[in-house]
Amino acid sequence: VQLVESGGGLVQAGGSLRLSCAASGSIFSINAMGWYRQAPGKQRELVAAITSGGSTDYADSVKGRFTISRDNGKNTVYLAMNSLKPEDTAVYYCNVEGRGTSLILFKYWGQGTQVTVSS
Repeated sequence: VQLVESGGGLVQAGGSLRLSCAASGSIFSINAMGWYRQAPGKQRELVAAITSGGSTDYADSVKGRFTISRDNGKNTVYLAMNSLKPEDTAVYYCNVEGRGTSLILFKYWGQGTQVTVSS
């Protein structure tokens, strides 16, 4: 299974970005999909997650500003980020859990994409 992230970049405070993460390979089904971030000197933290049924969960720090969504037909998860703040600066990683065509459970991380918010 391969995960390819895109959409990071440099944006001014108050701006918006949209991250994408596409999963491909020997996939039977995908359960949870999520976005994590890691700022320099800090631990990786959950930003948002979405289940196969569409239930979502957000970190308190991004509620009302970020929206996670998924396209099951494309095995892709998105993160729309609005009203960005300098403290949102981090490397963002997608995470996908599911079953391969062998029906063995898997959990993979994307390569990470840098988001930098200038003040």
